Amino acid sequence: MATIPSTPAPLRVGVIGLGMGSVHLDAYAAMPDVEVVALSGKEEARLAELGAQYGVRHLLADWADLVTLPDVDAVSIATPNALHHPITMAALAAGKHVFCEKPIAIDTAQAKEMVQAARDNDRVLEVAFNHRRRADVQYARTYLTSVGIGRVYHSRASWRRRAGIPGLGSWFTNKAMAGGGALIDLGPHVLDSLLFLLGEPRVVSVSAVTHGALGRAGYGSWNRADQMSSTAGAFEVDDLASALFRLDDGSSVAFEISWAGHGVDNDDISIELLGIEGGLRLFIPQYSSDDTLRIYRDEAGAPVTITPEVHVVGGEHPLVIREFVDAIASGDWDAHRGDFALHRTAVLDACYRSAAKGREIRLEP
Repeated sequence: MATIPSTPAPLRVGVIGLGMGSVHLDAYAAMPDVEVVALSGKEEARLAELGAQYGVRHLLADWADLVTLPDVDAVSIATPNALHHPITMAALAAGKHVFCEKPIAIDTAQAKEMVQAARDNDRVLEVAFNHRRRADVQYARTYLTSVGIGRVYHSRASWRRRAGIPGLGSWFTNKAMAGGGALIDLGPHVLDSLLFLLGEPRVVSVSAVTHGALGRAGYGSWNRADQMSSTAGAFEVDDLASALFRLDDGSSVAFEISWAGHGVDNDDISIELLGIEGGLRLFIPQYSSDDTLRIYRDEAGAPVTITPEVHVVGGEHPLVIREFVDAIASGDWDAHRGDFALHRTAVLDACYRSAAKGREIRLEP
C-alpha cells in the first residue's frame, strides 16, 4: 500500500497588540500553513472582537501569559516600541520565533541583547521592513546591480510630512514609550530602503540635530481636532531630525525625517542617489503607486531622463510576514537573527546621541 505523505503541521502563532496587530492577523489568516492560536491586548472589547473574527482560542490581557503558552511556536509583536525588547527577550527565552514591528528596539543596547538572544536560543528574529519590498524600490535595486550608475558618492534620503504627528498625547509622543519621535518612527523605513539600494554599506559616523518645536506648540497632528488641544503639553519627542552620515565606502548621506513642517511636502518620501555615471531618484508623494522613479544619465553627450513604468501593487507588509514564516520553515535561521535591524537602530540611536551632545558620533565597527 502506498504511503500517503503527511501534511506538515501549521505554524502556531500568537499576536501581541490590537492596533497594528490586526494587520498581522489578516496576513496570517491568509496563510494555509499558519494558525493564529493566541492574541493579547489590553482593550477588552477589542480583544474579544478580534478573537471572534479570527477564531483565536487563547485571548489574554497579559503578553507574559502568551509567550509561555506551549502551543505557540512564534510570537508576532505589534506594540509600542518600549515593549519590543521585554517581549522579544521573554519569547526567545521560551523558545519562540519572533516577528517584530520596527524599530527592533528603542536603543542600541536593547537591540544587541535581542539579536544575541536570537542566536543563543537558535530562533528567528525578523523585523518589519516592508517598504523595501515596494515594486519601485525592487526595480531600482535591480537596475543598480545590473546596469548601475557608477560609484555612488552622495545620497539624499527623506520622509517629510506637512502634518503627520500620529497623535498628540498618544504613546507616539511619549519618550519613555516610543524612544523618540519622527526619527524612530519613520526613519527606520527610509534608512532601510536606502541601505538596501546602496548594497548594505555601514554607517560609520553621524552628525545630527533634532527639533520638536511644532509638536510642543500643538501643531502638526494628523487629527486636526488635536491642534492646540490640552494634549499638546505631552509632546516629549522630535518632530524633525536632520543628519549627515558618513559611510564605510567613503560616500555621504543627507538624511531628514519630519512629522510636521510648514512647507510644501505632504507625506513625501524621497531617496536620491548621485553616482559618477548617473543618478537615480525615488520620489513617493503620499504613498503613490505610479510614476515614482527617475534615472538620470548622459547619452551621446546629452543629459537624458529615463522614466521606468513600475506599478506598486501594495501588500508589502503581508509579504514580509510571509517571508518570516518561510524563514522558519526553511530551517536555515542564521541569516535571520535581526542583524539588519540592529544596525539601523544603532544609526538612529547615534543620531539622537549626536543631537543631544552637539557633536559627531562614531558608530562601533
